[in-house]
Amino acid sequence: MAATRRSAKPKIKPPRKHESEVSPEETWSRLSKNIREIHNHNASTLSFEENYRYAYNMVLYKSGSMLYKGVCQLVAENVDRLAEEKIIPAFPSGGNNDPMQQSQEGEHLLKALRRVWDDHTGNMSKLRDILKYMDRVYTKSNEVPEIWDAGLDLFLKHIIRPPIQDHVVSAVLSLIQIERDGYVISRSAVKECVDVLLQLAVDHDGKTVYKRDVEPAVLRASEAFYKAEAQRLVTTCDAPEYLRRVEARFDSEKSRTHHYLYSQTGAPLRKILEQYLLTQNLSSVIDMPNSGLDAMIDLDNVDDLNRLYRLFMMVPTGLPTLRRALKDSVLRRGKEINQGSVTSDNVEDVDMEGEKPDASTIGIKGKTKVRSLGGAPQALTLALKWVQVVLDLKDKFDQLWKRAFDSNREIESSLNEAFEDFINLNEKAPEFISLFIDENLKKGLKGKTDIEVDLVLDKTITVFRFITEKDAFERYYKNHLAKRLLLGRSVSDDAERGMLAKLKVECGYQFTQKLEGMFNDMKISSETMQAYRKYLENTPPPELEISVTVMTSTFWPMSHSGSSCAMPDLLTKSCKSFEQFYLSRHSGRRLTWQPSLGNADIRVQFKARKHDLNVSTFALVILLLFENIPDDEFLTYEELKTATSIPELELQRHLQSLACAKYKILKKHPPGRDVDPSDSFSFNNDFTCPMQKIKISTVSAKVENTDERKETRGRIDEERHHQTEACIVRIMKDRKKMTHNDLINEVTRQLAARFQPNPQNLKKRIEGLIDNIWSAARIVNHIAMWYAAQSQ
Repeated sequence: MAATRRSAKPKIKPPRKHESEVSPEETWSRLSKNIREIHNHNASTLSFEENYRYAYNMVLYKSGSMLYKGVCQLVAENVDRLAEEKIIPAFPSGGNNDPMQQSQEGEHLLKALRRVWDDHTGNMSKLRDILKYMDRVYTKSNEVPEIWDAGLDLFLKHIIRPPIQDHVVSAVLSLIQIERDGYVISRSAVKECVDVLLQLAVDHDGKTVYKRDVEPAVLRASEAFYKAEAQRLVTTCDAPEYLRRVEARFDSEKSRTHHYLYSQTGAPLRKILEQYLLTQNLSSVIDMPNSGLDAMIDLDNVDDLNRLYRLFMMVPTGLPTLRRALKDSVLRRGKEINQGSVTSDNVEDVDMEGEKPDASTIGIKGKTKVRSLGGAPQALTLALKWVQVVLDLKDKFDQLWKRAFDSNREIESSLNEAFEDFINLNEKAPEFISLFIDENLKKGLKGKTDIEVDLVLDKTITVFRFITEKDAFERYYKNHLAKRLLLGRSVSDDAERGMLAKLKVECGYQFTQKLEGMFNDMKISSETMQAYRKYLENTPPPELEISVTVMTSTFWPMSHSGSSCAMPDLLTKSCKSFEQFYLSRHSGRRLTWQPSLGNADIRVQFKARKHDLNVSTFALVILLLFENIPDDEFLTYEELKTATSIPELELQRHLQSLACAKYKILKKHPPGRDVDPSDSFSFNNDFTCPMQKIKISTVSAKVENTDERKETRGRIDEERHHQTEACIVRIMKDRKKMTHNDLINEVTRQLAARFQPNPQNLKKRIEGLIDNIWSAARIVNHIAMWYAAQSQ
């Protein structure tokens, strides 16, 4: 049997030792030669593996320091060579003043710097790949920068140094200035240079060469440039042109920072523009003569105003300055409007109620102008014109607010304050606004549809909001509404109630309560007249047919209560008939006739023909006196006054309308415009007119004169007196105890919806109430003591 052979045990050989026969100096010699070839752009002929092994062996055999320092030395030498060959020869000559030549020289230098940077970073990228083992082992253990970072440091040390550094910064500034002057530069050259400087950090905090050297220089140069630019533009440009130039500067600087400067430079650069182009010249631009804010508003330069708004909104003081300027502009215009509305307080004219002026009655005799009684009332015209001009001004600024000022709420507030201020400077504003509404709600407005009238009234409400004396407006509006309702002049009942609804929304139910009561009276009166006519069907009717409006005295303005007259028997019988009917249905009531508010239709026979005249009740009473007297006989003024018992002022007004106006139903002796107590009157039988129906308008003071305004003001003050005291009592009954100042503030707040109370008057009202309550308490106490004594 053959014996089995045992397998031999394998022997483990020790690893071969690395070749150590090659010295580090020889390895470095070979590697440095190849690194120079890389710097000379001959890397394609080299072996990456071979060069990597050279560096690997040097680090492995403890020659990392020789390798690191040697590579840094070679890099520094190469950077110096590049600077000498490419950058320094590209320095600008500095002796040329031609902007285009300067631009080309600056671009040449910046492009040279970029080429050197690209060359350097390309070489460092290759070296970083070869020296990866060194970066991983040697640099970390010896706490030195990796070769890429060391290369950046060497570039910073050998390139970004005087004089190269100064020339580069100067070239950047020169190109920016050339572009600001309107020339075209190579933005890409500046951008490439800025990108280089942004990658070079000068400290451990990451501050770059750009932030250290370029940005401060750019900001200093920009500040000097725009300081001079602002002064130049202010002296050479009008306001719109200045704004256009400033806007263009902002846009160009924004584009500059976006395309080739660092984005963080934009904010400080923008602050420089804001400081010198805007903040320091806000008032100068607004106040520029013939081109500033007022001129732009006058010419409706929406684009320029919108540009002004957008620029002013960039700075903190811009909006307040613009608000003040707009407020001053509105106030100035408003005061001019108020000044234009000033007229004589004693102007009286014929209330034409839709009739056209007769040009044939306007004439000039000698040096004295004779104003036609049938012409448009001067005072009324000025009042209506004032409201219309204010509405036009409000429309103008509303449109500018929307289109130019982007509906800014703060600007809206300033505009409203200005309108409120100048409107309330005109003490006649409540009366004028009421007259304007009255004019638009009357019948006979030609060329206006219901929609147009409603639109005008809506605009009028916006002006009404600015009035502080709303109680004065209420008084005037009540008088005008009463005339429209009683004389049937309203354009429509819907329009009247629509206006009341607008006023109710603005001021509340209490404001319109009495006005709505007037409408209710008209409705009830219509129903009453229907019942009266049915009543007459069963009883002998009076010879004269009448239509009666029964007014509740607390709702209607009763300023005409004193205007009574001695009515003819014919009219008196008709009045008695209605009184008997009405009082039979309503016990405990009293009827007071108001002939000054009535009118009548009568047929008058003249020599040529008959005419149907519409006259006031007073005019009817006057005409009936001439019914039975011959044509050649006269009635003196005193005889008319005695026979009619019409108040003297009313008698003069109605005699004027009958004898001095366009339609002369009576003859005045001697002829003239005014009625004197020495005048006498006769029936004008020769009167002729082509129209069958004629309306004899009454001479009336459409706008109050001085005396009437004083009387109205007195009544308003009296009402305010009672309203103030009622408000004080109401508050104290609710609060029981309050300090003086708190009471003043609360009363002012509650009364502000009707008028703005004077603090001094409030104090007097409070003191008066205290005295009255103390006196009342003494009287009650005295009565109580007397009663107790009597009981004993």
